[in-house]
Amino acid sequence: MKKIKRRMRMLKIVMYKETLIDFNEHLWTFIGSFIGIGLIGYLQSRSFSDLDNLFLIGSFGASSVLIYGVIQSPLAQPRNLIGGHLICAFVGVTVRYLVPEIWFAAALAVSSSIVLMQITRTLHPPGGATALIAIIGSEKIKSLGYMYLISPVLSGVAILLIVALFFNNITSHRRYPVNRHWYQVWKRKYL
Repeated sequence: MKKIKRRMRMLKIVMYKETLIDFNEHLWTFIGSFIGIGLIGYLQSRSFSDLDNLFLIGSFGASSVLIYGVIQSPLAQPRNLIGGHLICAFVGVTVRYLVPEIWFAAALAVSSSIVLMQITRTLHPPGGATALIAIIGSEKIKSLGYMYLISPVLSGVAILLIVALFFNNITSHRRYPVNRHWYQVWKRKYL
């Protein structure tokens, strides 16, 4: 009985600490994601239909959860954000050109994208949606071909990253990215 009471007390302490509300953290998460998605939505609404914009915002919305909400996660780092989306966009467009059956193309694009992100160490889960959009998007999205990588994918990722770099470093208790020299590819040492 004593052990049960002690474990219950520990559980209450852990639950309490895990559910504490840090207003500043939530405020900067909200502002950063609002501005990032707002900018992408506004810029893309001028080029794409509402349906295409909805699909693209879905992919970038999932990225926003990572890069504004869990900024310390390895999946949220700039290398993963940029590399994951670009690899998946490339795979999606390539598979769309090679495979006429939409259901097979969708499965192949997403599965291949996951493996390529694992190999390149750029795993970013929302990238799977980016690959899928290249397959199931409207004719306007499909007609972009490999330009899909530049706009809307790279331009959207750049907006999210720039906003994240600003808002995730605006206070002393938030630090993004974890590796401050992430962009110095030439200095990296790989195992």
